[in-house]
Amino acid sequence: MSAPKRYTITAALPYTNGPIHIGHLAGVYVPADIYARYLRLIGKDVAYISGSDEHGAAIPMRAKKEGVSPQVIIDKYHGIIKKSFLDFGISFDNYSRTSSKIHHETASDFFTKMYNDGEFIEEVSAQLYDAEANQFLADRFVVGTCPKCGFEESYGDQCESCGTSHNATDLINPKSAITGNIPTVKETKHWFLPLDKHEDFLRKWILEGHKKDWKPNVYGQVKSWVEDGLRPRAVTRDLDWGIPVPLEGADGKVLYVWFDAPIGYISSTKEWAAREGKNWEDYWKKEDTKMVHFIGKDNIVFHCIIFPSMLKAHGDYILPDNVPANEFLNLEGNKLSTSKNWAVWLHEYLEEFPNQQDVLRYTLTANAPESKDNDFTWKDFQAKNNNELVAIFGNFINRVVVLTNKYYNGIVPEPNDFSEIDEDVLATIKEFPLTIGKSIERYRFREASQELMSLARLGNKYLADEEPWKVIKLDEERVKTIMYVALQISAALAVVSEPFLPFSATKLKNILNISASLSWEDVTENTVLLPATHQINKAELLFSKIEDKEIEAQVEKLAATKIANEQENKVTAPQKETIEFEDFTKLDIRVGTILEAEKVAKTKKLLKLKVDVGIDIRTIVSGIAESFSPEEIIGLQVSVLVNLAPRKIRGVESQGMILMTDTPDGKLAFVAPTKEVKNGQAVS
Repeated sequence: MSAPKRYTITAALPYTNGPIHIGHLAGVYVPADIYARYLRLIGKDVAYISGSDEHGAAIPMRAKKEGVSPQVIIDKYHGIIKKSFLDFGISFDNYSRTSSKIHHETASDFFTKMYNDGEFIEEVSAQLYDAEANQFLADRFVVGTCPKCGFEESYGDQCESCGTSHNATDLINPKSAITGNIPTVKETKHWFLPLDKHEDFLRKWILEGHKKDWKPNVYGQVKSWVEDGLRPRAVTRDLDWGIPVPLEGADGKVLYVWFDAPIGYISSTKEWAAREGKNWEDYWKKEDTKMVHFIGKDNIVFHCIIFPSMLKAHGDYILPDNVPANEFLNLEGNKLSTSKNWAVWLHEYLEEFPNQQDVLRYTLTANAPESKDNDFTWKDFQAKNNNELVAIFGNFINRVVVLTNKYYNGIVPEPNDFSEIDEDVLATIKEFPLTIGKSIERYRFREASQELMSLARLGNKYLADEEPWKVIKLDEERVKTIMYVALQISAALAVVSEPFLPFSATKLKNILNISASLSWEDVTENTVLLPATHQINKAELLFSKIEDKEIEAQVEKLAATKIANEQENKVTAPQKETIEFEDFTKLDIRVGTILEAEKVAKTKKLLKLKVDVGIDIRTIVSGIAESFSPEEIIGLQVSVLVNLAPRKIRGVESQGMILMTDTPDGKLAFVAPTKEVKNGQAVS
């Protein structure tokens, strides 16, 4: 679309069974926010829309687990998510929720029109049923082996390991997530969207029409789906949580969450338009509107095949111009997981790194998984802040503002004749808005963020080459020109950084005392952004260095999570082979006291102990050094197998074994008496 009159930007509705984490931000919300902010800066009419997805089987599952109602769950997480987005600077024009009245009405009307137009087929199909729970099993209430990759914990609708969508009845060895029972198969009536009917439309619209302008990862996945052959997909399900199917004889059935959730974009737009005095239909039904869906790759099939088929079948709506889905972001080499708490949660980040929203925004953008899965590490986060935001961007601004206040009491000096270098720099400044804008409009946000940093690098290089702190001693008039040029770079940064670093851009505008009216276009067209005699304010740091101890705390937090997950998944060893009582009596276990302890040279795990076991004092080598320091165990009473045959370990003869077990955090613990007893006392 060459010159759209308005833009509808949607960001995937986050599911309200947990908070927002960095994977959601990198995949959807940060790039969508950059795009929306940029379009507003160049004067476009924008509706940036999202809301909480509050239906589906996972909500009642979580509610049942926590012993509360589904409403309690969605209210809790809707509140956390909405506040996190607001505090993080995600600039939605409207953030709604699918439990709202307007959404229920919109989704019901959408379904009814399609039903009346004959766009659904009605089928009686086999569905898994849990007799003990007395209910049909929604997809997320079934776990079994994926028929494609063999993953043993696949859900009924989609495998989280290989990403394949399937029916619950396709699972191998399915089990009910409610009771653990093997479900039976029972017939039930549902309505289906015949996706096979829309294959020709999808081939022409996407495979032919968007071959060159859609991202290869998106186009490739859609092509694979279409060429495999599309099949009818149920739009209703047996569940007591969701939007009731608005038909007679549909008691106990609700709209499938994948059907009602994308309609949430429409209902959220309606909510916004009513509040702002706009016509919502302009943003969904007019051909001069450009619609862009921002999603993660797990949502490609829904936004590129199913939702467009719904819009086409309905007949009144435009189709998305692009769906620039990102790949997945991993965390410290492992896949992000809400259920396993392997995540950096946004609301926790905002508490632990106050006023540093832009550091995370920049890191996630500079490391965005735009064409392949990428990895977030806390060390890289620290490096992006300290080596780029602080050392390049912040350092340049700080030097310019400090020197301007030092030399001219904060007043922009009147420049003298420009040198060839000055003119080149002033001309180069004008190129950055266009370069950055082109990258953003092509959904290359990582590339755009690096162009922004290149402008800051230009400023640093200019100052380093011109050295005003040295020239001031020889040619004060030349320094006026140098500082004038440096201040124009600073002003340009204040404008073009806003889509990426909105909090820092606001702070920089305050430092430079810049009017909010200074626009993206001004940077391109005007040589003078900060005129001579303009008064700027005192310097303050845009970014602060992040210390090693802050990063170590986050790494330790993740390490604790990993240990907890390992312990939770740890299987209790089965009972060993049965022995006779006489075999047990052969073991001579005594209580002893540790008298001395020291590390065994050139080892990480071994301690050399002197233990009083009552009958003698003996040397024992024990592999406990990773759980205990020598100092903390001296004087402790322990249980010792004293009649174990001696053996040499790292050149030291060990005369017994200390009895140990594991703690939930993966450390070792002594098996010892709870009260002090006499050394040599037998354990029986």
